[in-house]
Amino acid sequence: MRIIALAFFAALLLTACGGSGDYSPKPRGFYRIKFPARGYQQYTGACPFTFQYPKYSVIEPDREKDAKPCWINMEFPQFNGILHLSYERVTSRAIFDELIEDAHTFAFKHTVKATSIDEGYINYPDKKVYGVYYTIDGNAASSVQFYLTDSTQHYLRGALYFSSEPRLDSIQPVLDFVKQDVDVMIKSFKWK
Repeated sequence: MRIIALAFFAALLLTACGGSGDYSPKPRGFYRIKFPARGYQQYTGACPFTFQYPKYSVIEPDREKDAKPCWINMEFPQFNGILHLSYERVTSRAIFDELIEDAHTFAFKHTVKATSIDEGYINYPDKKVYGVYYTIDGNAASSVQFYLTDSTQHYLRGALYFSSEPRLDSIQPVLDFVKQDVDVMIKSFKWK
């Protein structure tokens, strides 16, 4: 009986390991991403601005220890992403210039990993909303940054981050999806 079992096991091993010899590795797979249906709602918090944001995102106050009032996070839980929004009141030309320079500096800190950084100007004079939109390509930690201002009293900076390793090939579909939501937010943005 032992000989039959041993012969059966040997035959099984030979047939399992045999084959044509033309093995090729399987391609790397990624998770299937199911995107939610688009829908928007109005943000009308206590801050001096309002905008449309996706129904599948969550607005939370920034919980960092140095956070100021009207620093909020638009969280995308299903994508593990956050759009950080930080508001500052402009009280002088020097502060305004410093805020604009900070936005530029923060965007260009990603130069080490970025393949390119493009600036697009935001100009909605009827709503007194102006700014710059930075598109950061490559494996940078943040792919989208922007600031909005009325040039006299208000300033809002935004930066999109995903809580995962910044590999553009794996987050590109999600990034493209969320960028459309950021565009809707900017186009619907108004100062109160």
